[in-house]
Amino acid sequence: MRTLATLAIATLAAGLAGGAQAKEFYRMSTISLPTPFTINTTFAKLVQKYNPDIEIQVNATGAAPRHALDAARGKTDFLMGAPALHFLMSNGKAMFAKVKDAKELSKNLRAVFNYRIGFYQFGVYADSGIKTMADLKGKRVFLGPPAAVQRVVAGGFARAISGLEPGKDYEVIKLGFSPAMQAFQDRQIDVLVASGNPPSSNFVQIALTNKIRFLGATDADWEKPAMKKVMAIPGRTRGRFAADAYGANQVNEKPVQTIAAWVGLVTRKGIPDEVIYKMTRTFWEHIDEMHAVAPWAKDAINIGNAFKQMNMKLHPGALRYYKEAGVKVPDSAM
Repeated sequence: MRTLATLAIATLAAGLAGGAQAKEFYRMSTISLPTPFTINTTFAKLVQKYNPDIEIQVNATGAAPRHALDAARGKTDFLMGAPALHFLMSNGKAMFAKVKDAKELSKNLRAVFNYRIGFYQFGVYADSGIKTMADLKGKRVFLGPPAAVQRVVAGGFARAISGLEPGKDYEVIKLGFSPAMQAFQDRQIDVLVASGNPPSSNFVQIALTNKIRFLGATDADWEKPAMKKVMAIPGRTRGRFAADAYGANQVNEKPVQTIAAWVGLVTRKGIPDEVIYKMTRTFWEHIDEMHAVAPWAKDAINIGNAFKQMNMKLHPGALRYYKEAGVKVPDSAM
């Protein structure tokens, strides 16, 4: 994914050419998956374009849990947060279990808006012989980076459908997103799980020259107690994407039923209300430029789903914008 990192630098370096006036500098941490990378860097680009006194420097490396801790400690200003991540952090669970002050630190984070990061896509090569989740047994599977929420969610989803235990019934590959994508292209792993809005770049290139299949759930799977437990954690809804989302080389015969995941742009307490207000207003007033960036953007991020699955308080500056714009804000976000 070196092209994404290069794009981040090129996109945001434009803010350095804004003249001699004093600038306010802010830091943003994002992951390299296509949807959050695109939305976060576009947010930064739009803010800088219409507010020459602001520069946002983007770091497109690292994992979301680390970014959340950094923001809560004042080491970064914006990040791709997630309802599931905030749930785990505020309860000191999973990757935050050994962080003694995780619960208290979670109180330092504030939301700006939410969006659909995409669908959990369990991709396999059609000639692999893997047709259902039960076929994961004995295979090499990338569920997500070791410290990522995706790894927890994807493993739980597969377990609920197949009964297979990650790390016991199949090998869980310990790689970051970018190395895993390359390993899948090189056929060094059997299953790649990636979150994205189809057609996402993770699989588009592969589908140009290979037949691929996506694994998913059945109607009955959603009623299983184990699945209900998986879906109880905030930030996920039942979703589906088309059987031909990746064109003629996608061999699914029916729409793929899987988890739709929701994340958001998160900031921290301490940034002046006026600054977040100005940034939020700029982004939504120029949302057409965001929607022009990718074919999936309009459906993934719009004012109608800006609070979907949100489980943290809005930053007061963002809340001010939504109130002035006449947008109905849920009580839980105020």
